[in-house]
Amino acid sequence: MMLDDTLFDFGFVFIVIIFVIIIGAIIYAIVSGISTWNKNNNSPILEVESKVVTKRMEISGGSGDSSAHTSYYVTFELVSGDRLELMVNGQQYGQLVEGDSGVLKFQGTRYLGFARSVA
Repeated sequence: MMLDDTLFDFGFVFIVIIFVIIIGAIIYAIVSGISTWNKNNNSPILEVESKVVTKRMEISGGSGDSSAHTSYYVTFELVSGDRLELMVNGQQYGQLVEGDSGVLKFQGTRYLGFARSVA
């Protein structure tokens, strides 16, 4: 009888620990998202000459019956030589070509647009 109580206590504690970890991860993700959103809103909107250096996609999910999600990223090289990778949507990703030069408009880590220079 004593062994059954010990196993029950261990199982209960284990479930509570897992629950706390999951809730903690969810709270961290929410706070992190709000923090990034707030930081971007408080950043100045900048327009700088830049060049599209590279593009990449990141695919997550899609195993079994779950659907896949694709995130699109473009790396810009600014006239100062600094590089900045920004997340863009699929349409913007398709319109940008490596080697394009123009004016990049962004706010913090938020992509706002790219006006290609016609040479």
